[in-house]
Amino acid sequence: MKPGPDLVIFDCDGVLVDSERLTTKVEARVLTELGWPMEQAEVVRRWMGRTSQAQLAEVSARLGSEAAARFDARTTDELHAAFETELEAIAGIPALLDHLDAHGIATCVASSGTHHRMSVTLRVTGLRERFEGRIYSGTEVVHGKPAPDLFLHAAAGMGVDPHRCVVVEDSVFGVQAGVAAGMRVYGFAGGLTPAAALADAGAEVVHEMSDLVGLLPHSPSRIA
Repeated sequence: MKPGPDLVIFDCDGVLVDSERLTTKVEARVLTELGWPMEQAEVVRRWMGRTSQAQLAEVSARLGSEAAARFDARTTDELHAAFETELEAIAGIPALLDHLDAHGIATCVASSGTHHRMSVTLRVTGLRERFEGRIYSGTEVVHGKPAPDLFLHAAAGMGVDPHRCVVVEDSVFGVQAGVAAGMRVYGFAGGLTPAAALADAGAEVVHEMSDLVGLLPHSPSRIA
């Protein structure tokens, strides 16, 4: 059996913290109130896994820059308040991190979210200290997911060859980014993205984080 990975790269929203259910629900409601009728499922399809800049650019093109600014301000305020009282870590994440630590497998976070957002969500869920100094944001690269730039940036920052990395993602755009970076990708289907969509994008699908305890660190690399 080939050796396991040297680095596991986690997306944040929907992978480490159960924030996507709150986020997409609020965003759909606020967009509808601003004049763009939107269902939660469409928010998932259009923007889950992408940067806020990409989302705001589309909102601005549809509703105008003032409406986009109102959307940004309202959703940010509502979500940060909700995170403080409702947000939890994804089930099985602490045990998975303990497992990887015990096997000497490095971990980091690479998310389309801003550093401020991740600081809030990881603090509230008790995970921030576990990734201190190893958190990478889509704001640090020119091209966000589905481009491979963020994952390649994280691998470089951690000093690990991309082919020795595993990515854990919950969005189609994130899976596409990991595949484009030449990394093995596990798609977490316990969230909002259908398992079939993750598989079609190139992920090996898992339904529980506990499934990864049995797969890592023994997962063979995509490229020998």
